[in-house]
Amino acid sequence: MKWKSALIDSANGMVEGIAPEIISASRSTDIPAFYSEWFFNRLEAGYSKWINPFNQRAQFISFGNTRVVIFWSKNPKPLLPYLHILDEKRIGYYVQFTVNDYEEEGLEPSVPPLASRIETFRTLSDQLGPDRVIWRFDPLILTDSITPEKLLNKVKKVGSLLSGHTSKLVFSFADVCNYKKVQNNLRRKNITHRDFTLPEIEFLSSEISNFCFGWGIQVFTCGESVDLSEFGIHHNKCIDDKLILKITSNHPDILRLFGIDSTAQLSLLESKEKKISLKDTGQRDECGCVISKDVGQYNTCPHRCVYCYANTSDYIVTKNVKAFTPDGESIIPG
Repeated sequence: MKWKSALIDSANGMVEGIAPEIISASRSTDIPAFYSEWFFNRLEAGYSKWINPFNQRAQFISFGNTRVVIFWSKNPKPLLPYLHILDEKRIGYYVQFTVNDYEEEGLEPSVPPLASRIETFRTLSDQLGPDRVIWRFDPLILTDSITPEKLLNKVKKVGSLLSGHTSKLVFSFADVCNYKKVQNNLRRKNITHRDFTLPEIEFLSSEISNFCFGWGIQVFTCGESVDLSEFGIHHNKCIDDKLILKITSNHPDILRLFGIDSTAQLSLLESKEKKISLKDTGQRDECGCVISKDVGQYNTCPHRCVYCYANTSDYIVTKNVKAFTPDGESIIPG
């Protein structure tokens, strides 16, 4: 599908752009941690500019039609002072908060200490409610120093600290073989990884499911083809139509986007357990997300997680971050 078109009064005059209802901020970089000021400056300006990573063409994005924002972050603490702006604009939002425990191994060298992230998670949950702060332990990864048993203990440790503050855990298994730059980053850090065997996947899934049952947390996988339903684990929609409808109170614009004429029709669909079919075709086949427009850019995240697919090298990240200005139209000046 195509988003609605819009004429945007940019810094260089009128330009054509798109006006999406659903904004992702962002799969490509940690906007809440590093670019919260930029994002809310752009929201106030009414638009931002996105650079296509494949052909370097600019696309302008109007926020005039935005009804919901999905944030992705490992440190959304800088986001906290700005959230009231979304409330005042009646824009719905929720946070995908990745809380891993790889401190000992140094896999996430620039994220805040675990204790600080746990505190931020609880603060967000108290403010938004547990349904709108989703815990991600992503990815699960095996290295020469992380065994399945050690990994399981890490999940248990974090989950016990977040119990009561979230209703959902989302995890995935590290997919290193499909990302050459991830392989290169691990090699540069002298980290030896290995893929999960099916017995290991089933062992971890069974134990994680048992933990989460005790915590009252539902469990889902992200972008995985393996069927883990026997453990009570299902495929997730990180950009989730049901949650979007809930937090926007079935906003008419969202209903129309999902091809629903009225709340009565929505109730009929729900009673028949029919799924909304609006898959984001820009994602992997295994991804269950509905459509959204991402406003982030690759090679701009200073967390420098060694397994990250969105950064090519520390040098490029440093160069881009140094060039970034909070008042710029895009994260990467162009």
